[in-house]
Amino acid sequence: MLGLTKVCAVVAARDARSMRRQLDQALRQTHTVELRLDWLADDREIRGFLHWLEAHRRRATLIATCRRREAGGEYSGTIAKQLVHLADAVRAGCAWYDLEIETVRQCPPELLDVLLGEGRQLTSAHFFQKMPENLPRVAAELARGRSDAIKIAAQCDSLGDARKLLRFARKRRNIVAVPMGDVALPARLLAMREGSAFTYAPVENATAPGQISLAQMKSVYRADRLSRRTRVYGVIGDPVGHSLSPLMQNAAFAVRRMDAVYLPFLVHDLKDFLAAVEPLGIRGFSVTLPHKQGILSHLDDCDPLAQKIGAVNTVVVRGRGKLYGYNTDYVGVLRTLEQRIPLRGSRVLIFGAGGAARAVAFALARAGAAVCVCARRPARARSLAAAVGG
Repeated sequence: MLGLTKVCAVVAARDARSMRRQLDQALRQTHTVELRLDWLADDREIRGFLHWLEAHRRRATLIATCRRREAGGEYSGTIAKQLVHLADAVRAGCAWYDLEIETVRQCPPELLDVLLGEGRQLTSAHFFQKMPENLPRVAAELARGRSDAIKIAAQCDSLGDARKLLRFARKRRNIVAVPMGDVALPARLLAMREGSAFTYAPVENATAPGQISLAQMKSVYRADRLSRRTRVYGVIGDPVGHSLSPLMQNAAFAVRRMDAVYLPFLVHDLKDFLAAVEPLGIRGFSVTLPHKQGILSHLDDCDPLAQKIGAVNTVVVRGRGKLYGYNTDYVGVLRTLEQRIPLRGSRVLIFGAGGAARAVAFALARAGAAVCVCARRPARARSLAAAVGG
């Protein structure tokens, strides 16, 4: 799609003044911006913002959106008013306008040509509940008429769903593929390298499930630089949103100038994630709760120490998708505590008996500390204590 950069900032606010402020903020980081006119409080605010926009034209590619509530947007006015607002937006400098399929179905093509003929049409379909069963049929309907490009945004409750949408995008030109939902967040970031024309990132207000802010998209994940050559890593967990690993690892990649990205994977089902490892080109991943022990049964091989501990926190993907597990918690806690206290002869109380606690217990027991384990499940506490002679 000519004139569009990889990250499209989303400007959405209830009043024109906030829209102007967000637009200025967006243009400092990208040259492609979606203006969510439907978020403005009423028709008067929309007209006021567009009047200002026409008087203050920007050197950028602007996409006007005035999505009606029927299509999952915020605009409650009639189709006629919606089209008038979009026509005003084109005259004010928006090269593109997003028109949802619900409106297209009710508008004669001749009417769109008369009102919006000077703009380029991005015809969109949004599926907020689940992935549509027949993507080719959806795309065929979107491509009818005067569409210059199409967009399919779909709720993805698994990485399998997200991969289906991205595979479809790879086969087409001029398509924007948007996997929605928290599980699909990594796929949203990787969509551009799979064929999607760009990805959306809100300046302030999220307008769809699973969006990442513009600041994070640009500074943390460097999404505009991702390509098929970019090495993909990540952390899997449930929950995973609290993890600081993406912030730290991506900062390290940036400092070392490595073409790599580290993504947070919310994993409810290990099999669903593992089926995506090879298709998404994942080279390795960290493991946090509750998967540190469960991942063991899916590995092709494992470091002997990690096997003895019974928990893995790092998996390296080797040739032909083979998974090799390690436990770096053991070394991490040992080196950290050795610098501060003498471990031999110390008495240590460990709260918890999960994957991280197992690594800590093994490390401290081998260093000569007397270990006691306290956990909510007494049986697990007794089992871990017995395993380390605590």
